[in-house]
Amino acid sequence: MHVLLFDIDGTLIHTRGSGTIALRQGFLEAFGCEAPTKIDLCGRTDRAIASELLQACGVPDTLTNWHRFHQAYLRHLAVQLPLGVGQVLPGVEAVLHDVSSDADIAIGILTGNTPEGAGIKLGHFGLAHHFHFGGYGHEHEDRRVVAEAALAAARQRLNGRLHLDRVWVIGDTPRDIVCARHIGARSVAVATGFFDRDDLAAQRPDVLLDDFLQAGHWLACLDGGVA
Repeated sequence: MHVLLFDIDGTLIHTRGSGTIALRQGFLEAFGCEAPTKIDLCGRTDRAIASELLQACGVPDTLTNWHRFHQAYLRHLAVQLPLGVGQVLPGVEAVLHDVSSDADIAIGILTGNTPEGAGIKLGHFGLAHHFHFGGYGHEHEDRRVVAEAALAAARQRLNGRLHLDRVWVIGDTPRDIVCARHIGARSVAVATGFFDRDDLAAQRPDVLLDDFLQAGHWLACLDGGVA
């Protein structure tokens, strides 16, 4: 049994700025403070991003303030996504269809999004039905801890029948590759986000794709049990 743990933003979908607009509007609504103009969003958890914003604006970084911001962000995200020009990235729908129909493959999420944020994004783009377990960025700032949670969720889903050499972390940032190594999994890097092929190659992923239109050989290896 192979386990595929997919990142969301830059890997499966691109909101084309709708997510960032929602984040900024949510923060302004919650605290009356403009978020900093430069925010490192790539491969980070929503909890880590919120912590940085709170500290930058001199707002106490408490669980109460985190939840206050998160609820405002979710409201704006649900509004902004239909107004934007986001898209499912090339080849994603075909890949998810193929792996979802394979009884020897379990697919889950490994994302910095919160469960609610991930649900809104995947639901908007018609992908939510493919995923039934995962690790999310609502509790921890360190994405590696999210990777541990995703692995634990996969192990529970499969009743412990999990082999690390058949666990794959699929993402678009160097942090996704680091997460794969941290949990002893294999990595697929896809250059559809803000990092180009050379940036990702420098981290030595097990598989490197320009986009999911190139995923055929990797998927064939999974089918053949040799990957």
